[in-house]
Amino acid sequence: MAKTGREKNTKNKAKHSKLMAKKKNKKKAEETLRKERLKAIVLKAKEEKGN
Repeated sequence: MAKTGREKNTKNKAKHSKLMAKKKNKKKAEETLRKERLKAIVLKAKEEKGN
């Protein structure tokens, strides 16, 4: 028997996918920031070693 009335779960699905995208973007941004910091530290260490 088909469900009548409002569609099931459409609002929750939209909200969930929005939150998951936000979480994924945050993790990716933190990862790139960490990589940049590491590169800077390595570069500085090489520079000091050269001098």
